Amino acid sequence: MGLAAGRSRLPSCVSHAFLVVAGLFILASIPCEAQLSSSFYDNTCPNILTTIRTAIRTAVSRERRMAASLIRLHFHDCFVQGCDASILLDDSVTIQSEKNAPNNNNSVRGYEVIDNVKSHVESICPGVVSCADILAVAARDASVAVGGPTWTLKLGRRDSTTSGLSQAAANLPTFRDGLDRLISLFSTKGLSTRDMVALSGSHTIGQARCITFRDRIYDNGTIIDVGFASTRRRRCPVDNGNGDDNLAALDLVTPNSFDNNYFKNLIQRKGLLQSDQVLFNGGSTDSIVTEFSKSPSTFSSDFAAAMVKMGDIEPLLGSAGEIRKYCNVIN
Repeated sequence: MGLAAGRSRLPSCVSHAFLVVAGLFILASIPCEAQLSSSFYDNTCPNILTTIRTAIRTAVSRERRMAASLIRLHFHDCFVQGCDASILLDDSVTIQSEKNAPNNNNSVRGYEVIDNVKSHVESICPGVVSCADILAVAARDASVAVGGPTWTLKLGRRDSTTSGLSQAAANLPTFRDGLDRLISLFSTKGLSTRDMVALSGSHTIGQARCITFRDRIYDNGTIIDVGFASTRRRRCPVDNGNGDDNLAALDLVTPNSFDNNYFKNLIQRKGLLQSDQVLFNGGSTDSIVTEFSKSPSTFSSDFAAAMVKMGDIEPLLGSAGEIRKYCNVIN
């Protein structure tokens, strides 16, 4: 008996091996999607984290308020067209700077610190580390510098070549926002209500201008501790235009330490901004505020987790965007 129609049959083990090899070839031919990674710079710039940490420690030691400013700078970047360092771009022929947005102008700070860090990083690893990643690392190191939590960073973001000025007003929270608005705004960025409350806890450090809390401390209908309002009125006159830029600590008790006193203040009706006090005002977030007020460790771990999630908002990866040489201008 011969083989039918002259066909030969390969042993099953050979055909199976062929299929495996073919499958691997197909997988290898599919381009890998770029992802953020904690080891992104291990080979290309292994000293980046040490370099940034040293610069941030120096900046915060000179001005404790800078820690809050750097955390806020990262936040305001990520909420407008993703974590892409677009907030750092200056006005130019092709760029309308986000720095001029109502929620940023005369409010967001720390640009010069990031520029300084970038110059140090460029001196050891030119053209390798993005400004977007520097913002993320700076925020983490700023937290640690004032006693706050640390977290493992995922890196590999690239820098935008565009600005999101037109998006800033719609995407950034304001000091007048109510609870529903805050929950909705954070939800559109993939952040839960618990994330929102945890991230608001960054107001345990930093300062606010009189113009942002004047209405709260003078409005008789506002739920506010009487003694607290009286104290804040001393440096914030009632008339608009008078003392608008006078500063007050967001946390009167421990203004320079990253702790959970912010939440204790809210329970005592001592939230400085209206957008702070709405987190504890008979609404759905009261229980989260209470939990964080009782457990510093829970707040710290939740804050760290929320910062990681925030850093994942719409990053530019792979060949998208660029690695800027100077953070305030596109290449």
